[in-house]
Amino acid sequence: MEHRHHGKSSATFLNSDEIIKELDFKGNETFMDVGCGDGYISLKAIEEYLPKGTVYAVDFYDKAIEELEEYKSENNVENLIPIEADITKGIPSIDDSSIDVILMLNVFHGFRESEDRTAVIEELKRLVKSNGKIAIMDFKAIKTEKGPPVDIRVSHCELEELFVSHGLEKVYLNVDIGQEIPEGKSHYIIIFQKE
Repeated sequence: MEHRHHGKSSATFLNSDEIIKELDFKGNETFMDVGCGDGYISLKAIEEYLPKGTVYAVDFYDKAIEELEEYKSENNVENLIPIEADITKGIPSIDDSSIDVILMLNVFHGFRESEDRTAVIEELKRLVKSNGKIAIMDFKAIKTEKGPPVDIRVSHCELEELFVSHGLEKVYLNVDIGQEIPEGKSHYIIIFQKE
């Protein structure tokens, strides 16, 4: 069964500053927020972290992208580029090796099918520059109040194995980020790099 969010936002329980600080922006990067939902990470990145950068906000959900287009138009934000696309089918409008930093927040657990996972990882690898970052932040593989069923969650160990098997290198791991829960924090973030 396919796991789809349809524009749900994690803004109510995840702190955008905490997440973006993990990405260590300099201020002029090209950033892609894959599965951006309502765009709260993309907008925070533009407003406070990437004054000279470019932000691609990507989601398959047309309503989310329409709302970001409206925001862009109403606020005259030139460096926001909303794109309606399904990452499993690729984003042909974006050139190879053109993105400095890619973030997938609460998205990767949705790809249980092995061929979807492979397609997603290969597309992320195609998009990111050499020495660029692919950051995956997702729910820990434990039962929590919010988030998907435990059986579709992916542990950071499983992610590392998957991404390394595609020729990417793990360069960073934080296993305690996100919402406070009895076990510590709700999420992990792992960052990979293409050589």
